[in-house]
Amino acid sequence: MSMGIANGKEISTKQLCDIMSEAYRRGKAVLPQGKVATYIPELGKADPGALGISLCARDGWHFNIGDTNRRFTIQSISKVISLALALELLGMDKVFERVDMEPSGEAFNSLIDLDLISNHPMNPMINSGAITVANMLLGKMSFEEIQDVFRKVCEDPEMESNEAVFRSEMQNLSRNRAIAYLLQSKGILDDRVEETLELYTRLCSLQVTAVSLASMGMTIAMDGKLGNGESVFTGRTMEICKTIMLTCGMYDRSGRFAVKVGLPTKSGVGGGLVSVADNHVGIGIYGPALDDKGNCVAGGPILEYLSRELQIHLFQKNTCVDRMMEQR
Repeated sequence: MSMGIANGKEISTKQLCDIMSEAYRRGKAVLPQGKVATYIPELGKADPGALGISLCARDGWHFNIGDTNRRFTIQSISKVISLALALELLGMDKVFERVDMEPSGEAFNSLIDLDLISNHPMNPMINSGAITVANMLLGKMSFEEIQDVFRKVCEDPEMESNEAVFRSEMQNLSRNRAIAYLLQSKGILDDRVEETLELYTRLCSLQVTAVSLASMGMTIAMDGKLGNGESVFTGRTMEICKTIMLTCGMYDRSGRFAVKVGLPTKSGVGGGLVSVADNHVGIGIYGPALDDKGNCVAGGPILEYLSRELQIHLFQKNTCVDRMMEQR
């Protein structure tokens, strides 16, 4: 059996098994270098030795290794779907009137640029930008309606909020509350600050698995289409989301990550990573041991290896196109 995952390269099941096993080994080797998030007490209970990798192909077939069915909270990965919903509901111009699309170069919860440099959040992947996007969704969709979209995109009908994590985050919300009221003072948020924070936090507390994140990655890779052919988002919305994931998805490590891995990727402090190889594959990773930027510490070595071995770097020479051109 073989499957065409890479650009013009057929990968046998045995080869894929060997590649995924080596990626897993490389990820495991660096786990001692990371630490679980403790600023949200409930997240601090995660097992720092946990690791799972799921790869979803175009036909919905999954290859899983490690802790791929263990549930954890999606955290900042939710920002991608929230942005997609805002773009679908309001359009690009309206969304980017209130939040910019530039890499920040600062930590995900920084106030520096917002307070001293810009009157707008730098991008939708940092907390200030995502809180602004949540404010845009208020009154347009209920949490339950948004949750249903998350379930569809991730092909995970059992997805629910983790109430313990939600309460823990709401009790330790000082930083995000400061960001939100600063946004309100600048006229970026309306008066529904607390409702916005509740929706933002509720979305971050949705529970996923590495498998559901891989399905999410595949939905994005296929321009918003599910495996059954249903379109959840337009291709243009997915283009925007993939671009911002590439330039801003790994916070202040996004540039280095884009060079080494070359895949649109989004991280969350719950230990999740979702990565997109356009029109080829979605990758979901769970590893709650984080680096100093708040990204899964195993994610870099895993995705760098998979990108190279599966030839899925965004700027990899596309041998399929090359052969087509040669036949002209």
